Amino acid sequence: MKLNIELVPKTAWFKNLRNLVGNTRWDEIRKEVYKEYNYQCGICGTKGKISCHEIWEYEDVNKIQTLIGYLALCDDCHNIKHIGLSKIRAGRGELNLSLLIKHFMKVNNCSLDDFNKHCEEAFRIWRERSHFKWKLNLSKYIKEEPQRTLC
Repeated sequence: MKLNIELVPKTAWFKNLRNLVGNTRWDEIRKEVYKEYNYQCGICGTKGKISCHEIWEYEDVNKIQTLIGYLALCDDCHNIKHIGLSKIRAGRGELNLSLLIKHFMKVNNCSLDDFNKHCEEAFRIWRERSHFKWKLNLSKYIKEEPQRTLC
């Protein structure tokens, strides 16, 4: 699937490069990413307001979460990536979950059943990973950064 759900384990929430480098450095990074993606969503191609999304790889055996890159995303694609938070926000009336699901189906040319299966699998993996502490590996972006254990 071109657009997929990426749920960060609960035990690793808010442990990311953005929170470690501060606003000034994060602004530099995200602006570089926006330029790299020609100021449009790297998944669906939408122009306009975009966000910088961190791409993580999980080594499940050793419990290492590694930052492997960034992606410029429109709000709809970004909200799909973080569908758990999006469901909470939809419950508060802050966004329309049905429209997000339609966006997912359009981008992936798939059915509602396909979305539901993908979402169910993403949450299964999230629940499993959320039982463990993860080491944060930012070595590709911060050379002197050792792996940090997340609580």
